[in-house]
Amino acid sequence: MNKFMSSISRNKFLEMGRERGVLQQEIQVLWDEIGETEEDRERMMLEMEQECLEVYKRNVDKINRSRVEILQAIADSETEFEDICSALGEPNFRLKKTKQNASSLKEVLKESFEQLDVMQKVKSDRLNQFLEIIDQIRRILIEIGQTKFNPSLISLNEFDLSVRKLEELQRKLHLLESEKTDRLNLVIDHLSTLKSLCLVLGLNYEKMVYEIHPTLKEAEDKKSITDDAIEKLGSAIESLRNVKLERMQQLQDLATTMLELWHLMDTPIEEQQSFRRVTCNIAASEHEITEPNALSIDFINHVALEVSRLEGIKASKLKELILKKMASLDELRRGAHLVAASDNNTQSTIEAIDTGAVDPSIVLDQIESEICNAKDEVFSRKEILEKVEKWIAACEEESWLEEYNRDENRYSAGKGAHLALRRAEKARATVNKIPGMVETLIAKTVMWEKDREKEFTYDSSGLLSMMESYMNARQEKEQEKKRQREQRRLQSQQTADQPSPLKPQNMKKLTKSSSSGRKPNTPISTPRSTSFSRKCDEEKGMDGMSVGRKPFVALVSEDNWPATPTKMAAVEVEESGVPGTMQMADQNVQEVEYSFEERRAGFVLSSAHMNCVQK
Repeated sequence: MNKFMSSISRNKFLEMGRERGVLQQEIQVLWDEIGETEEDRERMMLEMEQECLEVYKRNVDKINRSRVEILQAIADSETEFEDICSALGEPNFRLKKTKQNASSLKEVLKESFEQLDVMQKVKSDRLNQFLEIIDQIRRILIEIGQTKFNPSLISLNEFDLSVRKLEELQRKLHLLESEKTDRLNLVIDHLSTLKSLCLVLGLNYEKMVYEIHPTLKEAEDKKSITDDAIEKLGSAIESLRNVKLERMQQLQDLATTMLELWHLMDTPIEEQQSFRRVTCNIAASEHEITEPNALSIDFINHVALEVSRLEGIKASKLKELILKKMASLDELRRGAHLVAASDNNTQSTIEAIDTGAVDPSIVLDQIESEICNAKDEVFSRKEILEKVEKWIAACEEESWLEEYNRDENRYSAGKGAHLALRRAEKARATVNKIPGMVETLIAKTVMWEKDREKEFTYDSSGLLSMMESYMNARQEKEQEKKRQREQRRLQSQQTADQPSPLKPQNMKKLTKSSSSGRKPNTPISTPRSTSFSRKCDEEKGMDGMSVGRKPFVALVSEDNWPATPTKMAAVEVEESGVPGTMQMADQNVQEVEYSFEERRAGFVLSSAHMNCVQK
């Protein structure tokens, strides 16, 4: 209170106190005159005091309302200040610092208003920056025609005016500016490419650009860089490139045909010079053809007209070339033992060419394709055909050997007999390999047919069927030979079992030899046997010579033994007292085949010796 009073003029308060005392005295005098009682006086004094309190209360309420208004103003300024700071992304510590340092609410309110004015100016400047950047973004988006795709880029949020947001918008602006530059460069590149394509194809560049977009003929800063313009430019370039590729292919095909015709008809170099420009680009790529009108319609028609003229000239020579190719194809097929085309097919093809029913070039291409396929098949059949040739050669040797074995005079000491014997030995060695050849050939053929999924033919016959027929015939032949050998063996055995008329004399001589303890004279001789002689004996049926006798016992001469060697050997065995079981064992001994030289020398191994060898 003292502090409050010190702020008011003391004199004025003293004067007011004196006036109050005078008024109270005057009231007391009036009450005395009226004669008021003490109770009334106290009541009226209380009423006056109450009225004074009411006045104080009203004033206090008014002051409180003023204080509340100041506080509300401070709070509002603080709220707005905080909102601005929040929108700008700035800290609000300055306002808090002001509240701490201020001595009264009015000072706080004043400082708050001052800081709020500063922040409002900062916000206004920041907002102008945002609006300027957003305006630039809008203009660029309108230029590139992408406003509908980026609506968030052109909206302004007043509650987010931070530096981070501003920098983000600036980055987006820079990206859009970069995109604008890239689009402009792309448009310029497209226009340059379009111009070069029109130049090569012989088209009107200005007219085509105007049809795509009229602004593309203006200056760089006025050219349209929208997606639609760029897309139309790209489509036009792609379309012209396809046209260029088609014309290139057409021109290169014409150039290839022209070179073939030149080569076919031996066209002079002087006539070729006018079209060297065409033939030089026969293997050129797209970007290598840049000459003006190099692919124009007029130039291509000019080349096509020349090719038509040359094709008219070559018609007479093409038939001859087709005949040569067909002959080459037939020769290739015959060499591979494939079915060759008949003369009727060749004649019908030539007639179709003459009548114009077929294109000679198509026929030639078909023949070339057939030659390639035939070469591929010949290569795949090469290994099998080599084995077939070896098998056929072996079969020929087998046939020759059969004829040789049927010759009764093959062992005669005639001129060249030793050469025939030598060839027979080689033929037998070759014939022995035939089963292995056939087995390998069948395996290779089955594998080939499995890979190719078709039958392997040899001169229009299935190779596997040929192999099967050959093996069946060979088995039948072997069975027939076996049957004949068995028949001859039985005949020889029956002949050996017949008694000899000289048996008593032979027994007498054998008895003398055994009683004297002397062995019969045994010439020292080494029997010889070859595979060639064995084969000959099997074919000729000389199995009867395999009757058992003593080892290395020479057949006696005609002076002492007038009987045949086979029969006398059998009689000697009987007279020497050999047990019957031994004779039965000798009969079961496997047949021994002797060469012609052994039989001529008279050396035959006995059955006992063969038993010893087998044991």
